[in-house]
Amino acid sequence: MVNIKKPWSHEWLLAATTALLALVFASQSADFLTLGNLYDLVNNYAMLLILACGLFIVLISGGVDISFPAITIIAQYVMVTLLMKVGGNFLVAFLIAGGVGMVLGLANAVLVNRLRVPSIIITLSTLNIFYGLLLYLSKGVWLYQYPSWFEGGMVLMNFNVGGDDYPIGLPILTLLVVLVVTGVLMYSTRVGRQIYAMGGNREAASRLGFSIFRLQLFVYGFMGLLSGVAGVVQSYTVMTVAPDSLLGYELTVLAAVVLGGTSIVGGRGTLTGTVLGVVLLAILQNGLNLLGISSYWHTLITGLVIVVSISTTAWSQRSKLEVLS
Repeated sequence: MVNIKKPWSHEWLLAATTALLALVFASQSADFLTLGNLYDLVNNYAMLLILACGLFIVLISGGVDISFPAITIIAQYVMVTLLMKVGGNFLVAFLIAGGVGMVLGLANAVLVNRLRVPSIIITLSTLNIFYGLLLYLSKGVWLYQYPSWFEGGMVLMNFNVGGDDYPIGLPILTLLVVLVVTGVLMYSTRVGRQIYAMGGNREAASRLGFSIFRLQLFVYGFMGLLSGVAGVVQSYTVMTVAPDSLLGYELTVLAAVVLGGTSIVGGRGTLTGTVLGVVLLAILQNGLNLLGISSYWHTLITGLVIVVSISTTAWSQRSKLEVLS
């Protein structure tokens, strides 16, 4: 029997909520639906969605990783420092940042597996360890100098609308590649199915012969890799590396993924929901900015939206269990 999602599934509710918010903001601000604003939204939130793809996989596996902001900054710092010394190109930049991120992610996996401590505790510890080491070694110095080719940018194509240029550059291209890779990985490979199985029931997955340690290495290593990739994208966007620039960012990304319907205990969630969660969060924050609402209210309003979303999902799942029983 084909399993057709009901129109009130979480993804549909997210899409409807996003559309409603967009209509509200469009009616209150003439700038909201302009091509320039939407273009800036995609570029500015590309990094968040890239990180959300990595965290989505970690949560599906039954783990939690909140150390990725520190990993992202370290990958950026190492990348920019090496590029200024040895040169290179964007491929080299991704290899350096992605490699550094993957190594730190694998360290998280080893600690989570060997110490048998909840992953949120381990990654909270490594978040502080990584940040502490970065601040000690860098002495808190910001980096502003980039190679000329990095500052020149990378553009695949350029659209001119109404006299304004809208280049399809590194952030959008990288985001599209990450989305495709994550989707193929989770829905078209054996590893993706094993990650879902491990998150649903780790003991059962182990009895079926799945290597929990290898899967954890893959999951946290992939999170680290995407952290490095996101670091390149952020560097390209702001042309600055600040050691403390992403402090607290882990909660924003976690909120977006959970808002998308991914279970924080593992085994349940979709990439589509994750994308919609990020889109909803982006539209909400952007709309509030355009309306001139103080940033102090952003966190409160975002939190309320997430609570309502999680409550709706829990109510829906409880209803299904009642029907089955």
